[in-house]
Amino acid sequence: MFLNIRKLVLLGILVCASFVKVFTQELDHNEEKVLLDYKTIVLDGSITNLPIYKVNYQVILEKADPQEELVKQDFSTVYEENWSNTVFNTYWKKSVTYPIPLHFEDDVFASPVDHKMVVTSRYGWRRGRPHQGIDIDLKTGDNVKALLGGKVRYTRRHGGHGKTVVIRHDNGLETVYAHLSKYLVKENDIVEKGQIIGKGGVSGNARGSHLHLEVRYRGKSIHPEYLFEFTQETKVRSNDIVVTKKWMTPRSHRSTRKSKIVVQTNIEEAKAINNNPTKSIYVVKKGDTLHGIARKHAIGVSEICKINAIQYNSVLNVGQEIVIY
Repeated sequence: MFLNIRKLVLLGILVCASFVKVFTQELDHNEEKVLLDYKTIVLDGSITNLPIYKVNYQVILEKADPQEELVKQDFSTVYEENWSNTVFNTYWKKSVTYPIPLHFEDDVFASPVDHKMVVTSRYGWRRGRPHQGIDIDLKTGDNVKALLGGKVRYTRRHGGHGKTVVIRHDNGLETVYAHLSKYLVKENDIVEKGQIIGKGGVSGNARGSHLHLEVRYRGKSIHPEYLFEFTQETKVRSNDIVVTKKWMTPRSHRSTRKSKIVVQTNIEEAKAINNNPTKSIYVVKKGDTLHGIARKHAIGVSEICKINAIQYNSVLNVGQEIVIY
């Protein structure tokens, strides 16, 4: 009797081994799990064969969504470089090389306010200081929306900006929304174009309720109206646009008037313009001073002296030509 039981057990093991060999030969290699063998164990007097599998990681990787992996790669590059939730300008120790080529996937942007956009103060020289964004009229409590999709890098108070939200976008640009009364997003949130990110207000150094909007690249402000048309059509001026130094220099513009926009899309032409900016000639009139000319053209006296190779205390003559870039 004992011998018969042993024979039956051995016969069972041989049958199982044969089954495993045939099964593995005919295995569909597209399966995520590969059967390797069976382990024979005895439970409560009964013989049980447990299957042993190997995970086929190659099949799992092949079945993975390549688009999902691409998105992860995009996020790991653009949204990690100089990333900080506590520093407003993470590039403050770095410089930029002009001109700067930018690419936009979007043809239009989302209006940052629900109502008609009214620009009350523009990018440029204002009251002896650089105004590095534009002011858009709103009332305290009005919705403030993201111009483009991106990732929230900063949500906290920042000097005269008051309550501020900074969003980084997939082309490296950052948009800044200041003077808010309330945050509706938190740091490291992924936001969509047109998503409400906060409520308008008068926090910080604000003369009446308005949205102060800035566009920055590697810490340097860009004239927002050079990139976006703040009209009802809300157009991005070009999918591919080249930014020269002029459009990142507040002294080259005045906050009280709209700059003449000529969009550059060719990198070589932009380089030529950047290296040889168009000259503007001012003819000295009776009573003019260097300080008066500098204020009129939103430029520093030192810059006028450097461009024209004159001294700070030079005497101006009526009819003299002064070069103003």
